Amino acid sequence: MVKEKALIEFKNIVKTYGKGDAKTYALNGVDLSIKESEFVAIMGASGSGKSTAMNMIGCLDNPSSGQYLFNDINVEKLNRNQMALIRRNYIGFVFQSFNLLGRTSALENVELPLVYRKIPAAKRRELAFEALKKVGLESVVHHAPSQLSGGQQQRVAIARAIVTNPLILLADEPTGNLDSIKSIEIMNLLKELNEESKITIIMVTHEEDMAQYANRIVYFRDGHISDSLKKGFK
Repeated sequence: MVKEKALIEFKNIVKTYGKGDAKTYALNGVDLSIKESEFVAIMGASGSGKSTAMNMIGCLDNPSSGQYLFNDINVEKLNRNQMALIRRNYIGFVFQSFNLLGRTSALENVELPLVYRKIPAAKRRELAFEALKKVGLESVVHHAPSQLSGGQQQRVAIARAIVTNPLILLADEPTGNLDSIKSIEIMNLLKELNEESKITIIMVTHEEDMAQYANRIVYFRDGHISDSLKKGFK
């Protein structure tokens, strides 16, 4: 049997801060493998290392030691500009606070990553509209964020994250600012994107019921992975 290749792979990853007696380990010898099209939830208490791991996966930080392979690229050997290119071309980000531009429309917010790629205006609008349609917001493309509910704003943020057709979608507490009904809607959308569009999703959450939508939950504790559980989709 041919072993399935990992899209994300940590090999003995260590991340430290400070020196001498003040030295602390945010990650201490972490091994982690995530395959293409997986939906993985990362959980753990504050200070467990989950956010550090997420920043590293998203090429926002480098390990102090160890090897990080992103689609066979040795990320720990890259400089800041090279890491920025990986983020721009292969990773979509979704945050708890939506991070939308308040004075621009939903369509213009979704277009933003395409502007950085220097995509022509007409093509940008076409791709942004298709992304908004994919998340069920084709009727509000010209609405400003203030005219949208929290759930709709998060859908715009997801559309912005997927408009570039990324290899992976990193979601940091995507339901943290939503009520239970809107949270379920967002999780069903993420599950749909994972199953139908085959986007690899890695989500940090502190909500166990939201983590159940993933097909694997990875638990961090004191800079280590304490458990990794396979789950069935809801």
